[in-house]
Amino acid sequence: MKKIFIIVIIILLISVAGIYWRFVIEKENISQVTNFEDCTSAGYPITESYPRQCRVGNNSFSEDIGNEIEKIDLIRIITPRPNTDIKSPIIIEGEARGSWFFEASFPIKLYDENNKLLATAIAQAQSDWMTENFVKFEAKFIYHIDKAGKGTLVLEKNNPSGLSENADELRVPIKYDANEESMTVKAYFNNSKMDPEFSCDKVFPVERAVPKSEAVALVALTELLKGVTESEKDAGFFTNINSGVNIQNLTIENGIAKVDLNEQLESKISGACMVTAIRTEITQTLMQFPTVDSVVISINGRTEDILQP
Repeated sequence: MKKIFIIVIIILLISVAGIYWRFVIEKENISQVTNFEDCTSAGYPITESYPRQCRVGNNSFSEDIGNEIEKIDLIRIITPRPNTDIKSPIIIEGEARGSWFFEASFPIKLYDENNKLLATAIAQAQSDWMTENFVKFEAKFIYHIDKAGKGTLVLEKNNPSGLSENADELRVPIKYDANEESMTVKAYFNNSKMDPEFSCDKVFPVERAVPKSEAVALVALTELLKGVTESEKDAGFFTNINSGVNIQNLTIENGIAKVDLNEQLESKISGACMVTAIRTEITQTLMQFPTVDSVVISINGRTEDILQP
């Protein structure tokens, strides 16, 4: 009897110890869960709400879906959805109120977790945008990133006024994959070593490795607007184009490339030589392609009286 009693006591002690240690470990695990991703990775239950919720203990964590719900009456993204994986090239689709557009377009930008700008694209209205109703949009988004990561797609309201009270944006958290296929395009800059007298209309090419794309002219112009790299500066290259110039629209038809840029292009420029240099950089970058015979530059849709010295 005594032996049986001892065995029972041992079993009870082992059970109590197991319950205690399981409680301690579970409590420690719970304390390490601080967000939705931690919660789901730990295997805790997820509710099929929107946004989704993950519950652990007395805490509930919501999935980050950006500001989609807040902006639902202004702009809606169909693809990609928040927190999905994207890979270049990707077609971005959705619908926005006509007031979100200007000249039938608005910019889209991709940022990494540290808010570093990785790539840009232009969304185009698929029908008449001069309305307060929703208008479908589409953009072919291309990026060149060597390492996968998490980031944010920002769909900016086109704001030609530049006034902060007219600015708005839809933020969409996503995961981006690295892309491997690339091609080479040229961007044309001035060069103080190759042209020490600064001939205004004399530019020289630099080659850039970029993601493989059918929209080669858009990619090349985007590279031009990024300005010169440190190594290119050391080689004498420089640009007369202001930083912060955005492509609002680019079309090529019947040999004519029409590029619409924002007002930053003509901010604080002085002198006919600088104006010529700016035009030459843009023109030669686009005319490297056999489909382009001439270039028409506009600012916010305006071609008259722009880039005046």
